[in-house]
Amino acid sequence: MKKANLMARYAGKAKAQSIMLIRELCAIPAPSNHEEKRAEFCRRWFEANGFEKVEIDSACNVLAPLNVTQDNPVSVIMAHTDTVFPDTKPMPFVEKDDWIFSPGVADDTANLAVMMSCAKIFREHFKSAGDGVLFVANSGEEGLGNLKGSRAIVEQFGSRIKELIALDSSNMQKLVTDAVGSHRYKVEIHTEGGHSFNDFGNRNAIDCMAAMIQMLYSVKVPVEENSRTTYNVGMISGGTSVNAIAEDAQMLYEYRSNNRICLAKMREIFQRTVAAFRATGIEVNVHLVGERPCAGEVDAKKIQELRDRVKASVKTILGKEMIESAASTDCNIPLSVGIPAVCFGVSTGRGGHTYHEGLDTSSLLNGCKLLLDFLNRSYL
Repeated sequence: MKKANLMARYAGKAKAQSIMLIRELCAIPAPSNHEEKRAEFCRRWFEANGFEKVEIDSACNVLAPLNVTQDNPVSVIMAHTDTVFPDTKPMPFVEKDDWIFSPGVADDTANLAVMMSCAKIFREHFKSAGDGVLFVANSGEEGLGNLKGSRAIVEQFGSRIKELIALDSSNMQKLVTDAVGSHRYKVEIHTEGGHSFNDFGNRNAIDCMAAMIQMLYSVKVPVEENSRTTYNVGMISGGTSVNAIAEDAQMLYEYRSNNRICLAKMREIFQRTVAAFRATGIEVNVHLVGERPCAGEVDAKKIQELRDRVKASVKTILGKEMIESAASTDCNIPLSVGIPAVCFGVSTGRGGHTYHEGLDTSSLLNGCKLLLDFLNRSYL
């Protein structure tokens, strides 16, 4: 029997296994930087399903290697364990018709489950040709996780990584081939504050913060060829009472761009804004809480060949063309140092990053077929 047919033969089994895994994984909360329990579950599962030398590294990544030696080339397949939600207790889980509703079920639990199920099948048919394949249930993709899992993998394996594939999307026709970089800051303003009546006229930290936000929002974003640059204040807080002049205010601020030059210019604009407020005597403290790089120089031939393989699998399984896009994903890290990397999804869902997030379980059959076809096309 041909390899392609052999792999397709197991897609139904992989789908059933994936649904079982989704049920178990969704019951294990995994906020960014607190993925330990879900990581331990994944480690035990990989070991129980025939993988050897499975480990959890210092970044809370679960590494399930196949023929990964001390120095051979390695292809990395990863899906992240963390969710955007801060909850540390099990969240709602509802199955209705062909849908599962649970926070984080589509981003990225379903893709993680499909990766694990297909990795099990792939291991049974994998015959080493010298190179290694590394399946990773990685940490820290969301928010202030700051891509710590992807960073750790790239730091450990470096130039040995032939290519990296991140499974992270609820749209199987979307192919992320470019990296949107970002800088994220916590900004704190401190003033003398005081009583709202007796000390009227003292500087109010909230007023100062509002003025800074207004200045940042008046910025005309830099433009380079094919660039897109944005900014956002995502959270503000401060003050103590309606009758107190606020002496403290905080905000979380970010800017993003798919262009390194634009990202650097946005940093300069932000630094000038902070300096202008400090020059008036206002105390402004800035903490960098997240930094994601744009893509660097990647071998055009190698990354195109990788893109073509993914597109061929999607065409084979879905009969559709993929749409390339830029996004902030685990691929930012390898792309920034010249390693070919792409991101795509093996499930379909809706309501991502909301508490009513849903997964279309009927999509998992094609998702399993897609990943099995790609693995077969690439590494068997």
